[in-house]
Amino acid sequence: MSAADRARSLLESAETRADIRRLAPALDADPRLRAAVLAEGRRRGAQLPDEAETWPARRLLRVARAREAAARQRSNPVHRDEPFACGHCGIAVPPHGRTARDHCPACLRSLHVDVVPGDRAADCGGLMDPVGMVLEGGTPVLTHRCRRCAAQRRVRAVLDGDLPDAWEAIVSLSVASS
Repeated sequence: MSAADRARSLLESAETRADIRRLAPALDADPRLRAAVLAEGRRRGAQLPDEAETWPARRLLRVARAREAAARQRSNPVHRDEPFACGHCGIAVPPHGRTARDHCPACLRSLHVDVVPGDRAADCGGLMDPVGMVLEGGTPVLTHRCRRCAAQRRVRAVLDGDLPDAWEAIVSLSVASS
């Protein structure tokens, strides 16, 4: 196996810090492998300066994997607590202030706009109807189904704040889903 193939294999198997700690001695023992890891890291787009040749093996492995840009991306975006007008009943819904309100407090309907709560990344945009409710730890959790694409998601009911969810609507969901 060539040094370049060994370098690729080494970088692929370095998934965790424990893996890096386990694999670092092989890099210290073989200068050709170290040079191949540097070349492979640069090929992958890692920012490796010239002095990286003298770095400790663990640091070199960590940086040469070229995963820093992916690690800096948020997987759970910032919640957007914005006012909106309900797409079903038309009432003006103010922001909650503590959490991102994503459904109407009067009719409990929502819009299919998020993949991860708050990211606004869903392409559908369909109206989501409340189809069920369960209690989890004493808190009502609503189930919504999209009219357009039939996707389902669960959200907690908002029971506090300026405009809490209509208790009668929540209770009617629990009767309907029983």
